[in-house]
Amino acid sequence: MTKINYHLLAVAVLSVLLAVAQAAPQGSGRAVNFTLRSVDGGSITSDTVRGDVVVLAFGATWLPLSREQVQGVQKLADQYSARNLRVYWVSTDSESPKSKNYATDAQLRSFARKNGLKVPMLRDPDGAVSKQMGVDELPAVVILDRQGNVYGAPLGGLDPERSLSDQLAPMLDKIL
Repeated sequence: MTKINYHLLAVAVLSVLLAVAQAAPQGSGRAVNFTLRSVDGGSITSDTVRGDVVVLAFGATWLPLSREQVQGVQKLADQYSARNLRVYWVSTDSESPKSKNYATDAQLRSFARKNGLKVPMLRDPDGAVSKQMGVDELPAVVILDRQGNVYGAPLGGLDPERSLSDQLAPMLDKIL
């Protein structure tokens, strides 16, 4: 396939995933229990965010698309700040110094500063939480409804033709 055909295929797949996610009228029924450690020393659990609508954007500093993703995540957080949407960027970078995808908390904070990310940054180094939420590719975005259920399908990849806000707005506007 040519480079253009790969681009068209990616856009088509993302469009189908978004349509499926938007068609879901309510949460998928998958209540998710999790604990994610913050790079600033705290933690976020499913219990602490229950009652709020939450966006978890999973990515990795080694993934070039994550740079674009964090900019979209910050714009989304800014756009919905008055509507009490909780937005987090969740790094899947390894915590093991022996891993080629290793990143310290300081490196993650530096990545956030360099890319203008101001939302809280969490860690899911073994991918257990993202897998529990149905994520099978990076970058990906998961929405949790007020009951802690995964709302719709995870949105994987990035659509270069549409902003993250535009892609998520139909679902967020239904549940906020």
